[in-house]
Amino acid sequence: MMPSFPLHQIILLFILVSITIHHVNMDTRKTIFFVVIFLVFYKQTNCSLLDLNEAHRYQLPSSKSLVGYKGDMEDDAWVMVKKNGNQFVVNDQPFYVNGFNTYWLMVFAVDASTRAKVTQVFQQASDVGLTVCRTWAFNDGQWRALQKKPSVYDEDVFKALDFVVSEAKRFNIRLILSLTNNWDAYGGKPQYVRWGKEAGLNLTNDDEFFSHPTLRNYYKSHVKTVLNRMNTVTNMTYKEDPTIFAWELINEPRCESDPSGDTLQEWIEEMAVYVKTIDPKHLVEIGLEGFYGNSTPNKVQCNPNTYAQQVGTDFIRNHQALGVDFASVHIYADSWISQSISNDHITFVKSWMQSHIDDAEKYLGMPVVFSEFGVSKKDPGYNASYRDNLISTVYNMLLDSAKKGGSGGGSLLWQVFPDGTDYMDDGYAIVLSKSPSTANLISRHSTRLTLFNSLCKWKCRWGCKKKHGFDDYDGLHYHDQL
Repeated sequence: MMPSFPLHQIILLFILVSITIHHVNMDTRKTIFFVVIFLVFYKQTNCSLLDLNEAHRYQLPSSKSLVGYKGDMEDDAWVMVKKNGNQFVVNDQPFYVNGFNTYWLMVFAVDASTRAKVTQVFQQASDVGLTVCRTWAFNDGQWRALQKKPSVYDEDVFKALDFVVSEAKRFNIRLILSLTNNWDAYGGKPQYVRWGKEAGLNLTNDDEFFSHPTLRNYYKSHVKTVLNRMNTVTNMTYKEDPTIFAWELINEPRCESDPSGDTLQEWIEEMAVYVKTIDPKHLVEIGLEGFYGNSTPNKVQCNPNTYAQQVGTDFIRNHQALGVDFASVHIYADSWISQSISNDHITFVKSWMQSHIDDAEKYLGMPVVFSEFGVSKKDPGYNASYRDNLISTVYNMLLDSAKKGGSGGGSLLWQVFPDGTDYMDDGYAIVLSKSPSTANLISRHSTRLTLFNSLCKWKCRWGCKKKHGFDDYDGLHYHDQL
């Protein structure tokens, strides 16, 4: 039987050995490193890693301690996230999107009375190991608007966005910044159309945002302004800042006036390339919900309902556009199938995710991020256990993909709010301090992702874990604890 050592003693031993063998060549040091990691992994998995009582007994390291305190990371280690085939990498090592949505950060940062909430949500998210946040880099023509009218900006609001970006870096959190909305919340597509009408354009519906050349130019101007913005806190342009994980063209685009998908496809092709001409360093994604369209008639049965095929989006075709680096999918069984909670929702989540992971591997050759998923407390039959079950289902599907070196690139909860912002809750908000079981679930997932990364050698893929003999990950699932 292997001797039982406390985890902190193993780590301390590794540190001491590393200090004393500084003269040993790099290959030997790497070997020692992976032996220590194996001991840590062996101990955790063979001592009932996922039994809560045992985990506490053996003091499983927190996600925060594994990730490293936010602000301690050296600037030379804070580099752009890149894509290598169907996986994300940082410094040639796997990077897994493990995050959340909080869309209103910029607006809260404008006012000194609410700015602290930005810091608070980053702090609480980092404490459970979350490393990516998706938020809005737009507010068009409304209260506290960033863009008051086409190409006219409120500098105070822009400085608030500067603060959000700088504060994310301080907590070692990367940002997916969305550049506009399909919906009228925060302006979005309808506001661009209103601006066009105010300028005398003969516009008949909001979908002309995608087709009218003047409205396209309005959008391009916004893209150019944001990407070239010099952050007043960091003195770095957004297009050069590794804190930004990716640009999102538009949140949940739909073009119902053209179910063929041609109109939206042309817009995506133009705008993805346009973003890349200004900023070739950052990743770009569209912001799609994941509905299948006319290009894949054999896949439309995977959609949650028949209406999804009529909204002008086409998952595979859209993501084949030049300049698009990874795929996005949303998961809202309670909106798309039925509001009442049922086991059918979990079944749908599994099949919806697997279909998109498979397609990202087979047809797209890129990662797929499930960039919004959640369940509303307002749904009939809702309870916290069901929410945890849904979250664990998503996490387990992604862990299974990671085990195989697949395209499951990560997930973003919709949504994480700090304390004192319940009045903003649309039903989906997770306040971590008030949801201990969910916070623990997220923290455990973060810890396991960090361990997965540590088991993977430099310049190799997730799939290499099989070569190291760590191909039994069944014990890393969470459903038995729910």
